[in-house]
Amino acid sequence: MDNSTIYVREKGSLRRVGGIILAQPKLASSCRRTNPFLLRKEHYIFTYNEEGSLRYTTKSLFDITLLFVADNIHHVDSLVGFPEQIGDKLFVAAEESRVFLNPDISPKVLKLFNDAYGEMVLGSLCLRNRFPLLHERMEEIRTFHSLKSLDLYGCKLGDNHELFQHLTSTSLASLTQLFIGGNGLSDAGLQRLTAPIRIMRKGLDHLQLLDVSHNPLTDRALRYLTCLPKLEKLDASETNMKLGTRLKETIWSLLGLIHSEKPLDTFDHTGCKTEGWAEQVINQWEINGSQMPKQKKIEDSRIAALRFFGRQKFVRDVLNAAPLVGDGEEASSEKLHFCRPATTNQETEKQISSTTNGHVKSLCCNVKKRKQEPEKGDASNQTPPTKRPSPLALTEEEIDLLNSYQGTHQSRIP
Repeated sequence: MDNSTIYVREKGSLRRVGGIILAQPKLASSCRRTNPFLLRKEHYIFTYNEEGSLRYTTKSLFDITLLFVADNIHHVDSLVGFPEQIGDKLFVAAEESRVFLNPDISPKVLKLFNDAYGEMVLGSLCLRNRFPLLHERMEEIRTFHSLKSLDLYGCKLGDNHELFQHLTSTSLASLTQLFIGGNGLSDAGLQRLTAPIRIMRKGLDHLQLLDVSHNPLTDRALRYLTCLPKLEKLDASETNMKLGTRLKETIWSLLGLIHSEKPLDTFDHTGCKTEGWAEQVINQWEINGSQMPKQKKIEDSRIAALRFFGRQKFVRDVLNAAPLVGDGEEASSEKLHFCRPATTNQETEKQISSTTNGHVKSLCCNVKKRKQEPEKGDASNQTPPTKRPSPLALTEEEIDLLNSYQGTHQSRIP
């Protein structure tokens, strides 16, 4: 195959392909593999009969072709249109060939499968307290654009992480559950995270569940969440927010959510897990990253030795690191769970009135009256209908923040 010409048939026409270097066949592990004219064992299946004699049968042409494509998957342009049964088998073959452990081709191959099969490749990703995996495989994780659930709890994102731009991009439009608790996220960080959504009104359009617990957030940060139109459940436990009448009124007026007296089961982490074809790939990344690299020679350079021991200490510290929040502390803390009421408007007002001593009910009535005011009186005294606090009221800080995102121009700012 080294000097042969490769032809590809596309749409009924034959064209020559150049510049493609095919993967070399893997040699068999047998020490007798010295004669090049011996049969290649990877094309045969070895079994034993009832008498204990060794027998072999040839693999099907489909299996041989599948292994060949898997070894050269980085040369494939597209899998769109191929049946999902073929895609599943090809993904397993590529995984067995350890293609996804190669950082040079892994992002391209994962994008190839995601573009063709979407949610089947990975529909849910749990990286809870696995921040080394997130930072080491950031480029690959960005290729999973059909996620419905993403758990980044305890991943040490902070207020200015590069992943923020990906979370609010249209590539994660299908996301319905997002867990970003325990990341040291302050009001400024949540402001930065939601800035593209509030200004361009794109991103996280279908988000229904949000966990921001164990972050130093205050009541001021709630106004940054008004850009999430379908938000139904919110976890603000262990933040700087204090449960009381004022907090309940604020969350009801801004987000339309009420406090849940009973903790919501969706925030107990029992239902969050990694699901899809790439589940074992995620596990391979974590195992491969936690293994210590082996020194090939003692006479290696001092720089290589320092890098080795530095990596060893880093992995050891990560594996021995305690979770940000212990189970006992989390169980004993007060739960600030909020949800959208499923009752009618009249029943909702009664429920809110009983929990907030009547203040929220009067607030709801005032909102309804203000909506009817433009129909009465002189036209000169009429005012536009009352809206939620406008997320488009930009400060100089937010304008500078918006302009820092790639692909955003200042001329588009209202």
